[in-house]
Amino acid sequence: MENGDLGYMAGEPVTLNVGGCVYTTSLSTLQRYPDSMLGAMFRGDFPTLRDAQGNYFIDRDGPLFRYILNFLRTSELTLPFDFKETELLRKEADFYQIEPLIQCLGDPKPLLPYPTDTYEEVVELSSTRKLSKYSNPVAVIITQLTITTKVHSVLESISSSFTKWNKHMMDTRDYQVSFTFGPCDHQQEVSLRVHLLDFISKAGFTIRNTRVHHMSERANENTVEHHWTFCRRARKVDD
Repeated sequence: MENGDLGYMAGEPVTLNVGGCVYTTSLSTLQRYPDSMLGAMFRGDFPTLRDAQGNYFIDRDGPLFRYILNFLRTSELTLPFDFKETELLRKEADFYQIEPLIQCLGDPKPLLPYPTDTYEEVVELSSTRKLSKYSNPVAVIITQLTITTKVHSVLESISSSFTKWNKHMMDTRDYQVSFTFGPCDHQQEVSLRVHLLDFISKAGFTIRNTRVHHMSERANENTVEHHWTFCRRARKVDD
C-alpha cells in the first residue's frame, strides 16, 4: 500500500538521517505505532525534511535513535546493562510520542528544587478520544485536544499560530486558561498534536510526565485520555 505522497511500499527500505546518524528500516516499522510522531510523519500528515543525499532528516539525538528503532522493530525495550542515558532516552520517546515506550521507561525522577529567585511555568496538554467498541480494527469516533496554562504568552502564540483549527477558550480555576481544539477526526488530531508538542518544546518547555486514563462511559464506546505536562523555569520579577 502506498504511503500518500511519500511513494514507499510498506516493506520497502527507508533511510533516515537522525542527528547525523544514518539508519535504514522499513516503512511498516516506522508506522508500527500510528499515533506516534513517526507514524504521522510517514503517513504524510507531518512535513518532512531531506538531507543532501535525499535521506529523511530528523534533528534529534542520533545514537539514541538505535533504541527507538529497535523498540519499533520488536516492541521490546532492550538496553545495555550499564546504560546511563535513561533520562535522555525518555525525552526522545516523549518527542516521538511512542506511548508504549514511554510506559516502559516509567516516570521521570523528581527534579531538584528550583532556586528561590525562579519558579516553574507549566503547560498541560490533554487528548480525549472516544473509541468504538464494536469495530475491528477499533475506530476513533471523535477526538479533541485541550491546552491549559497560566502562561498567557503561550496561549496568545498558540491562538495566532493555529488559526485554521476550530477552538474555543475558557477560564479555569487558579487563573488558568484553556484552549480546546476540535472535535476533529483521528488523523487531524494526530497531526495537530504533533505540531502542538513541537510548538511547546520550541517555547522552552520540557516534558515532565505523561499519563493515560481509560474510561468506559457507554455500552458501545470507550474514552481514552492522554495527558502531557510540560515545565520550564522562569525568573521572578520584583514588583
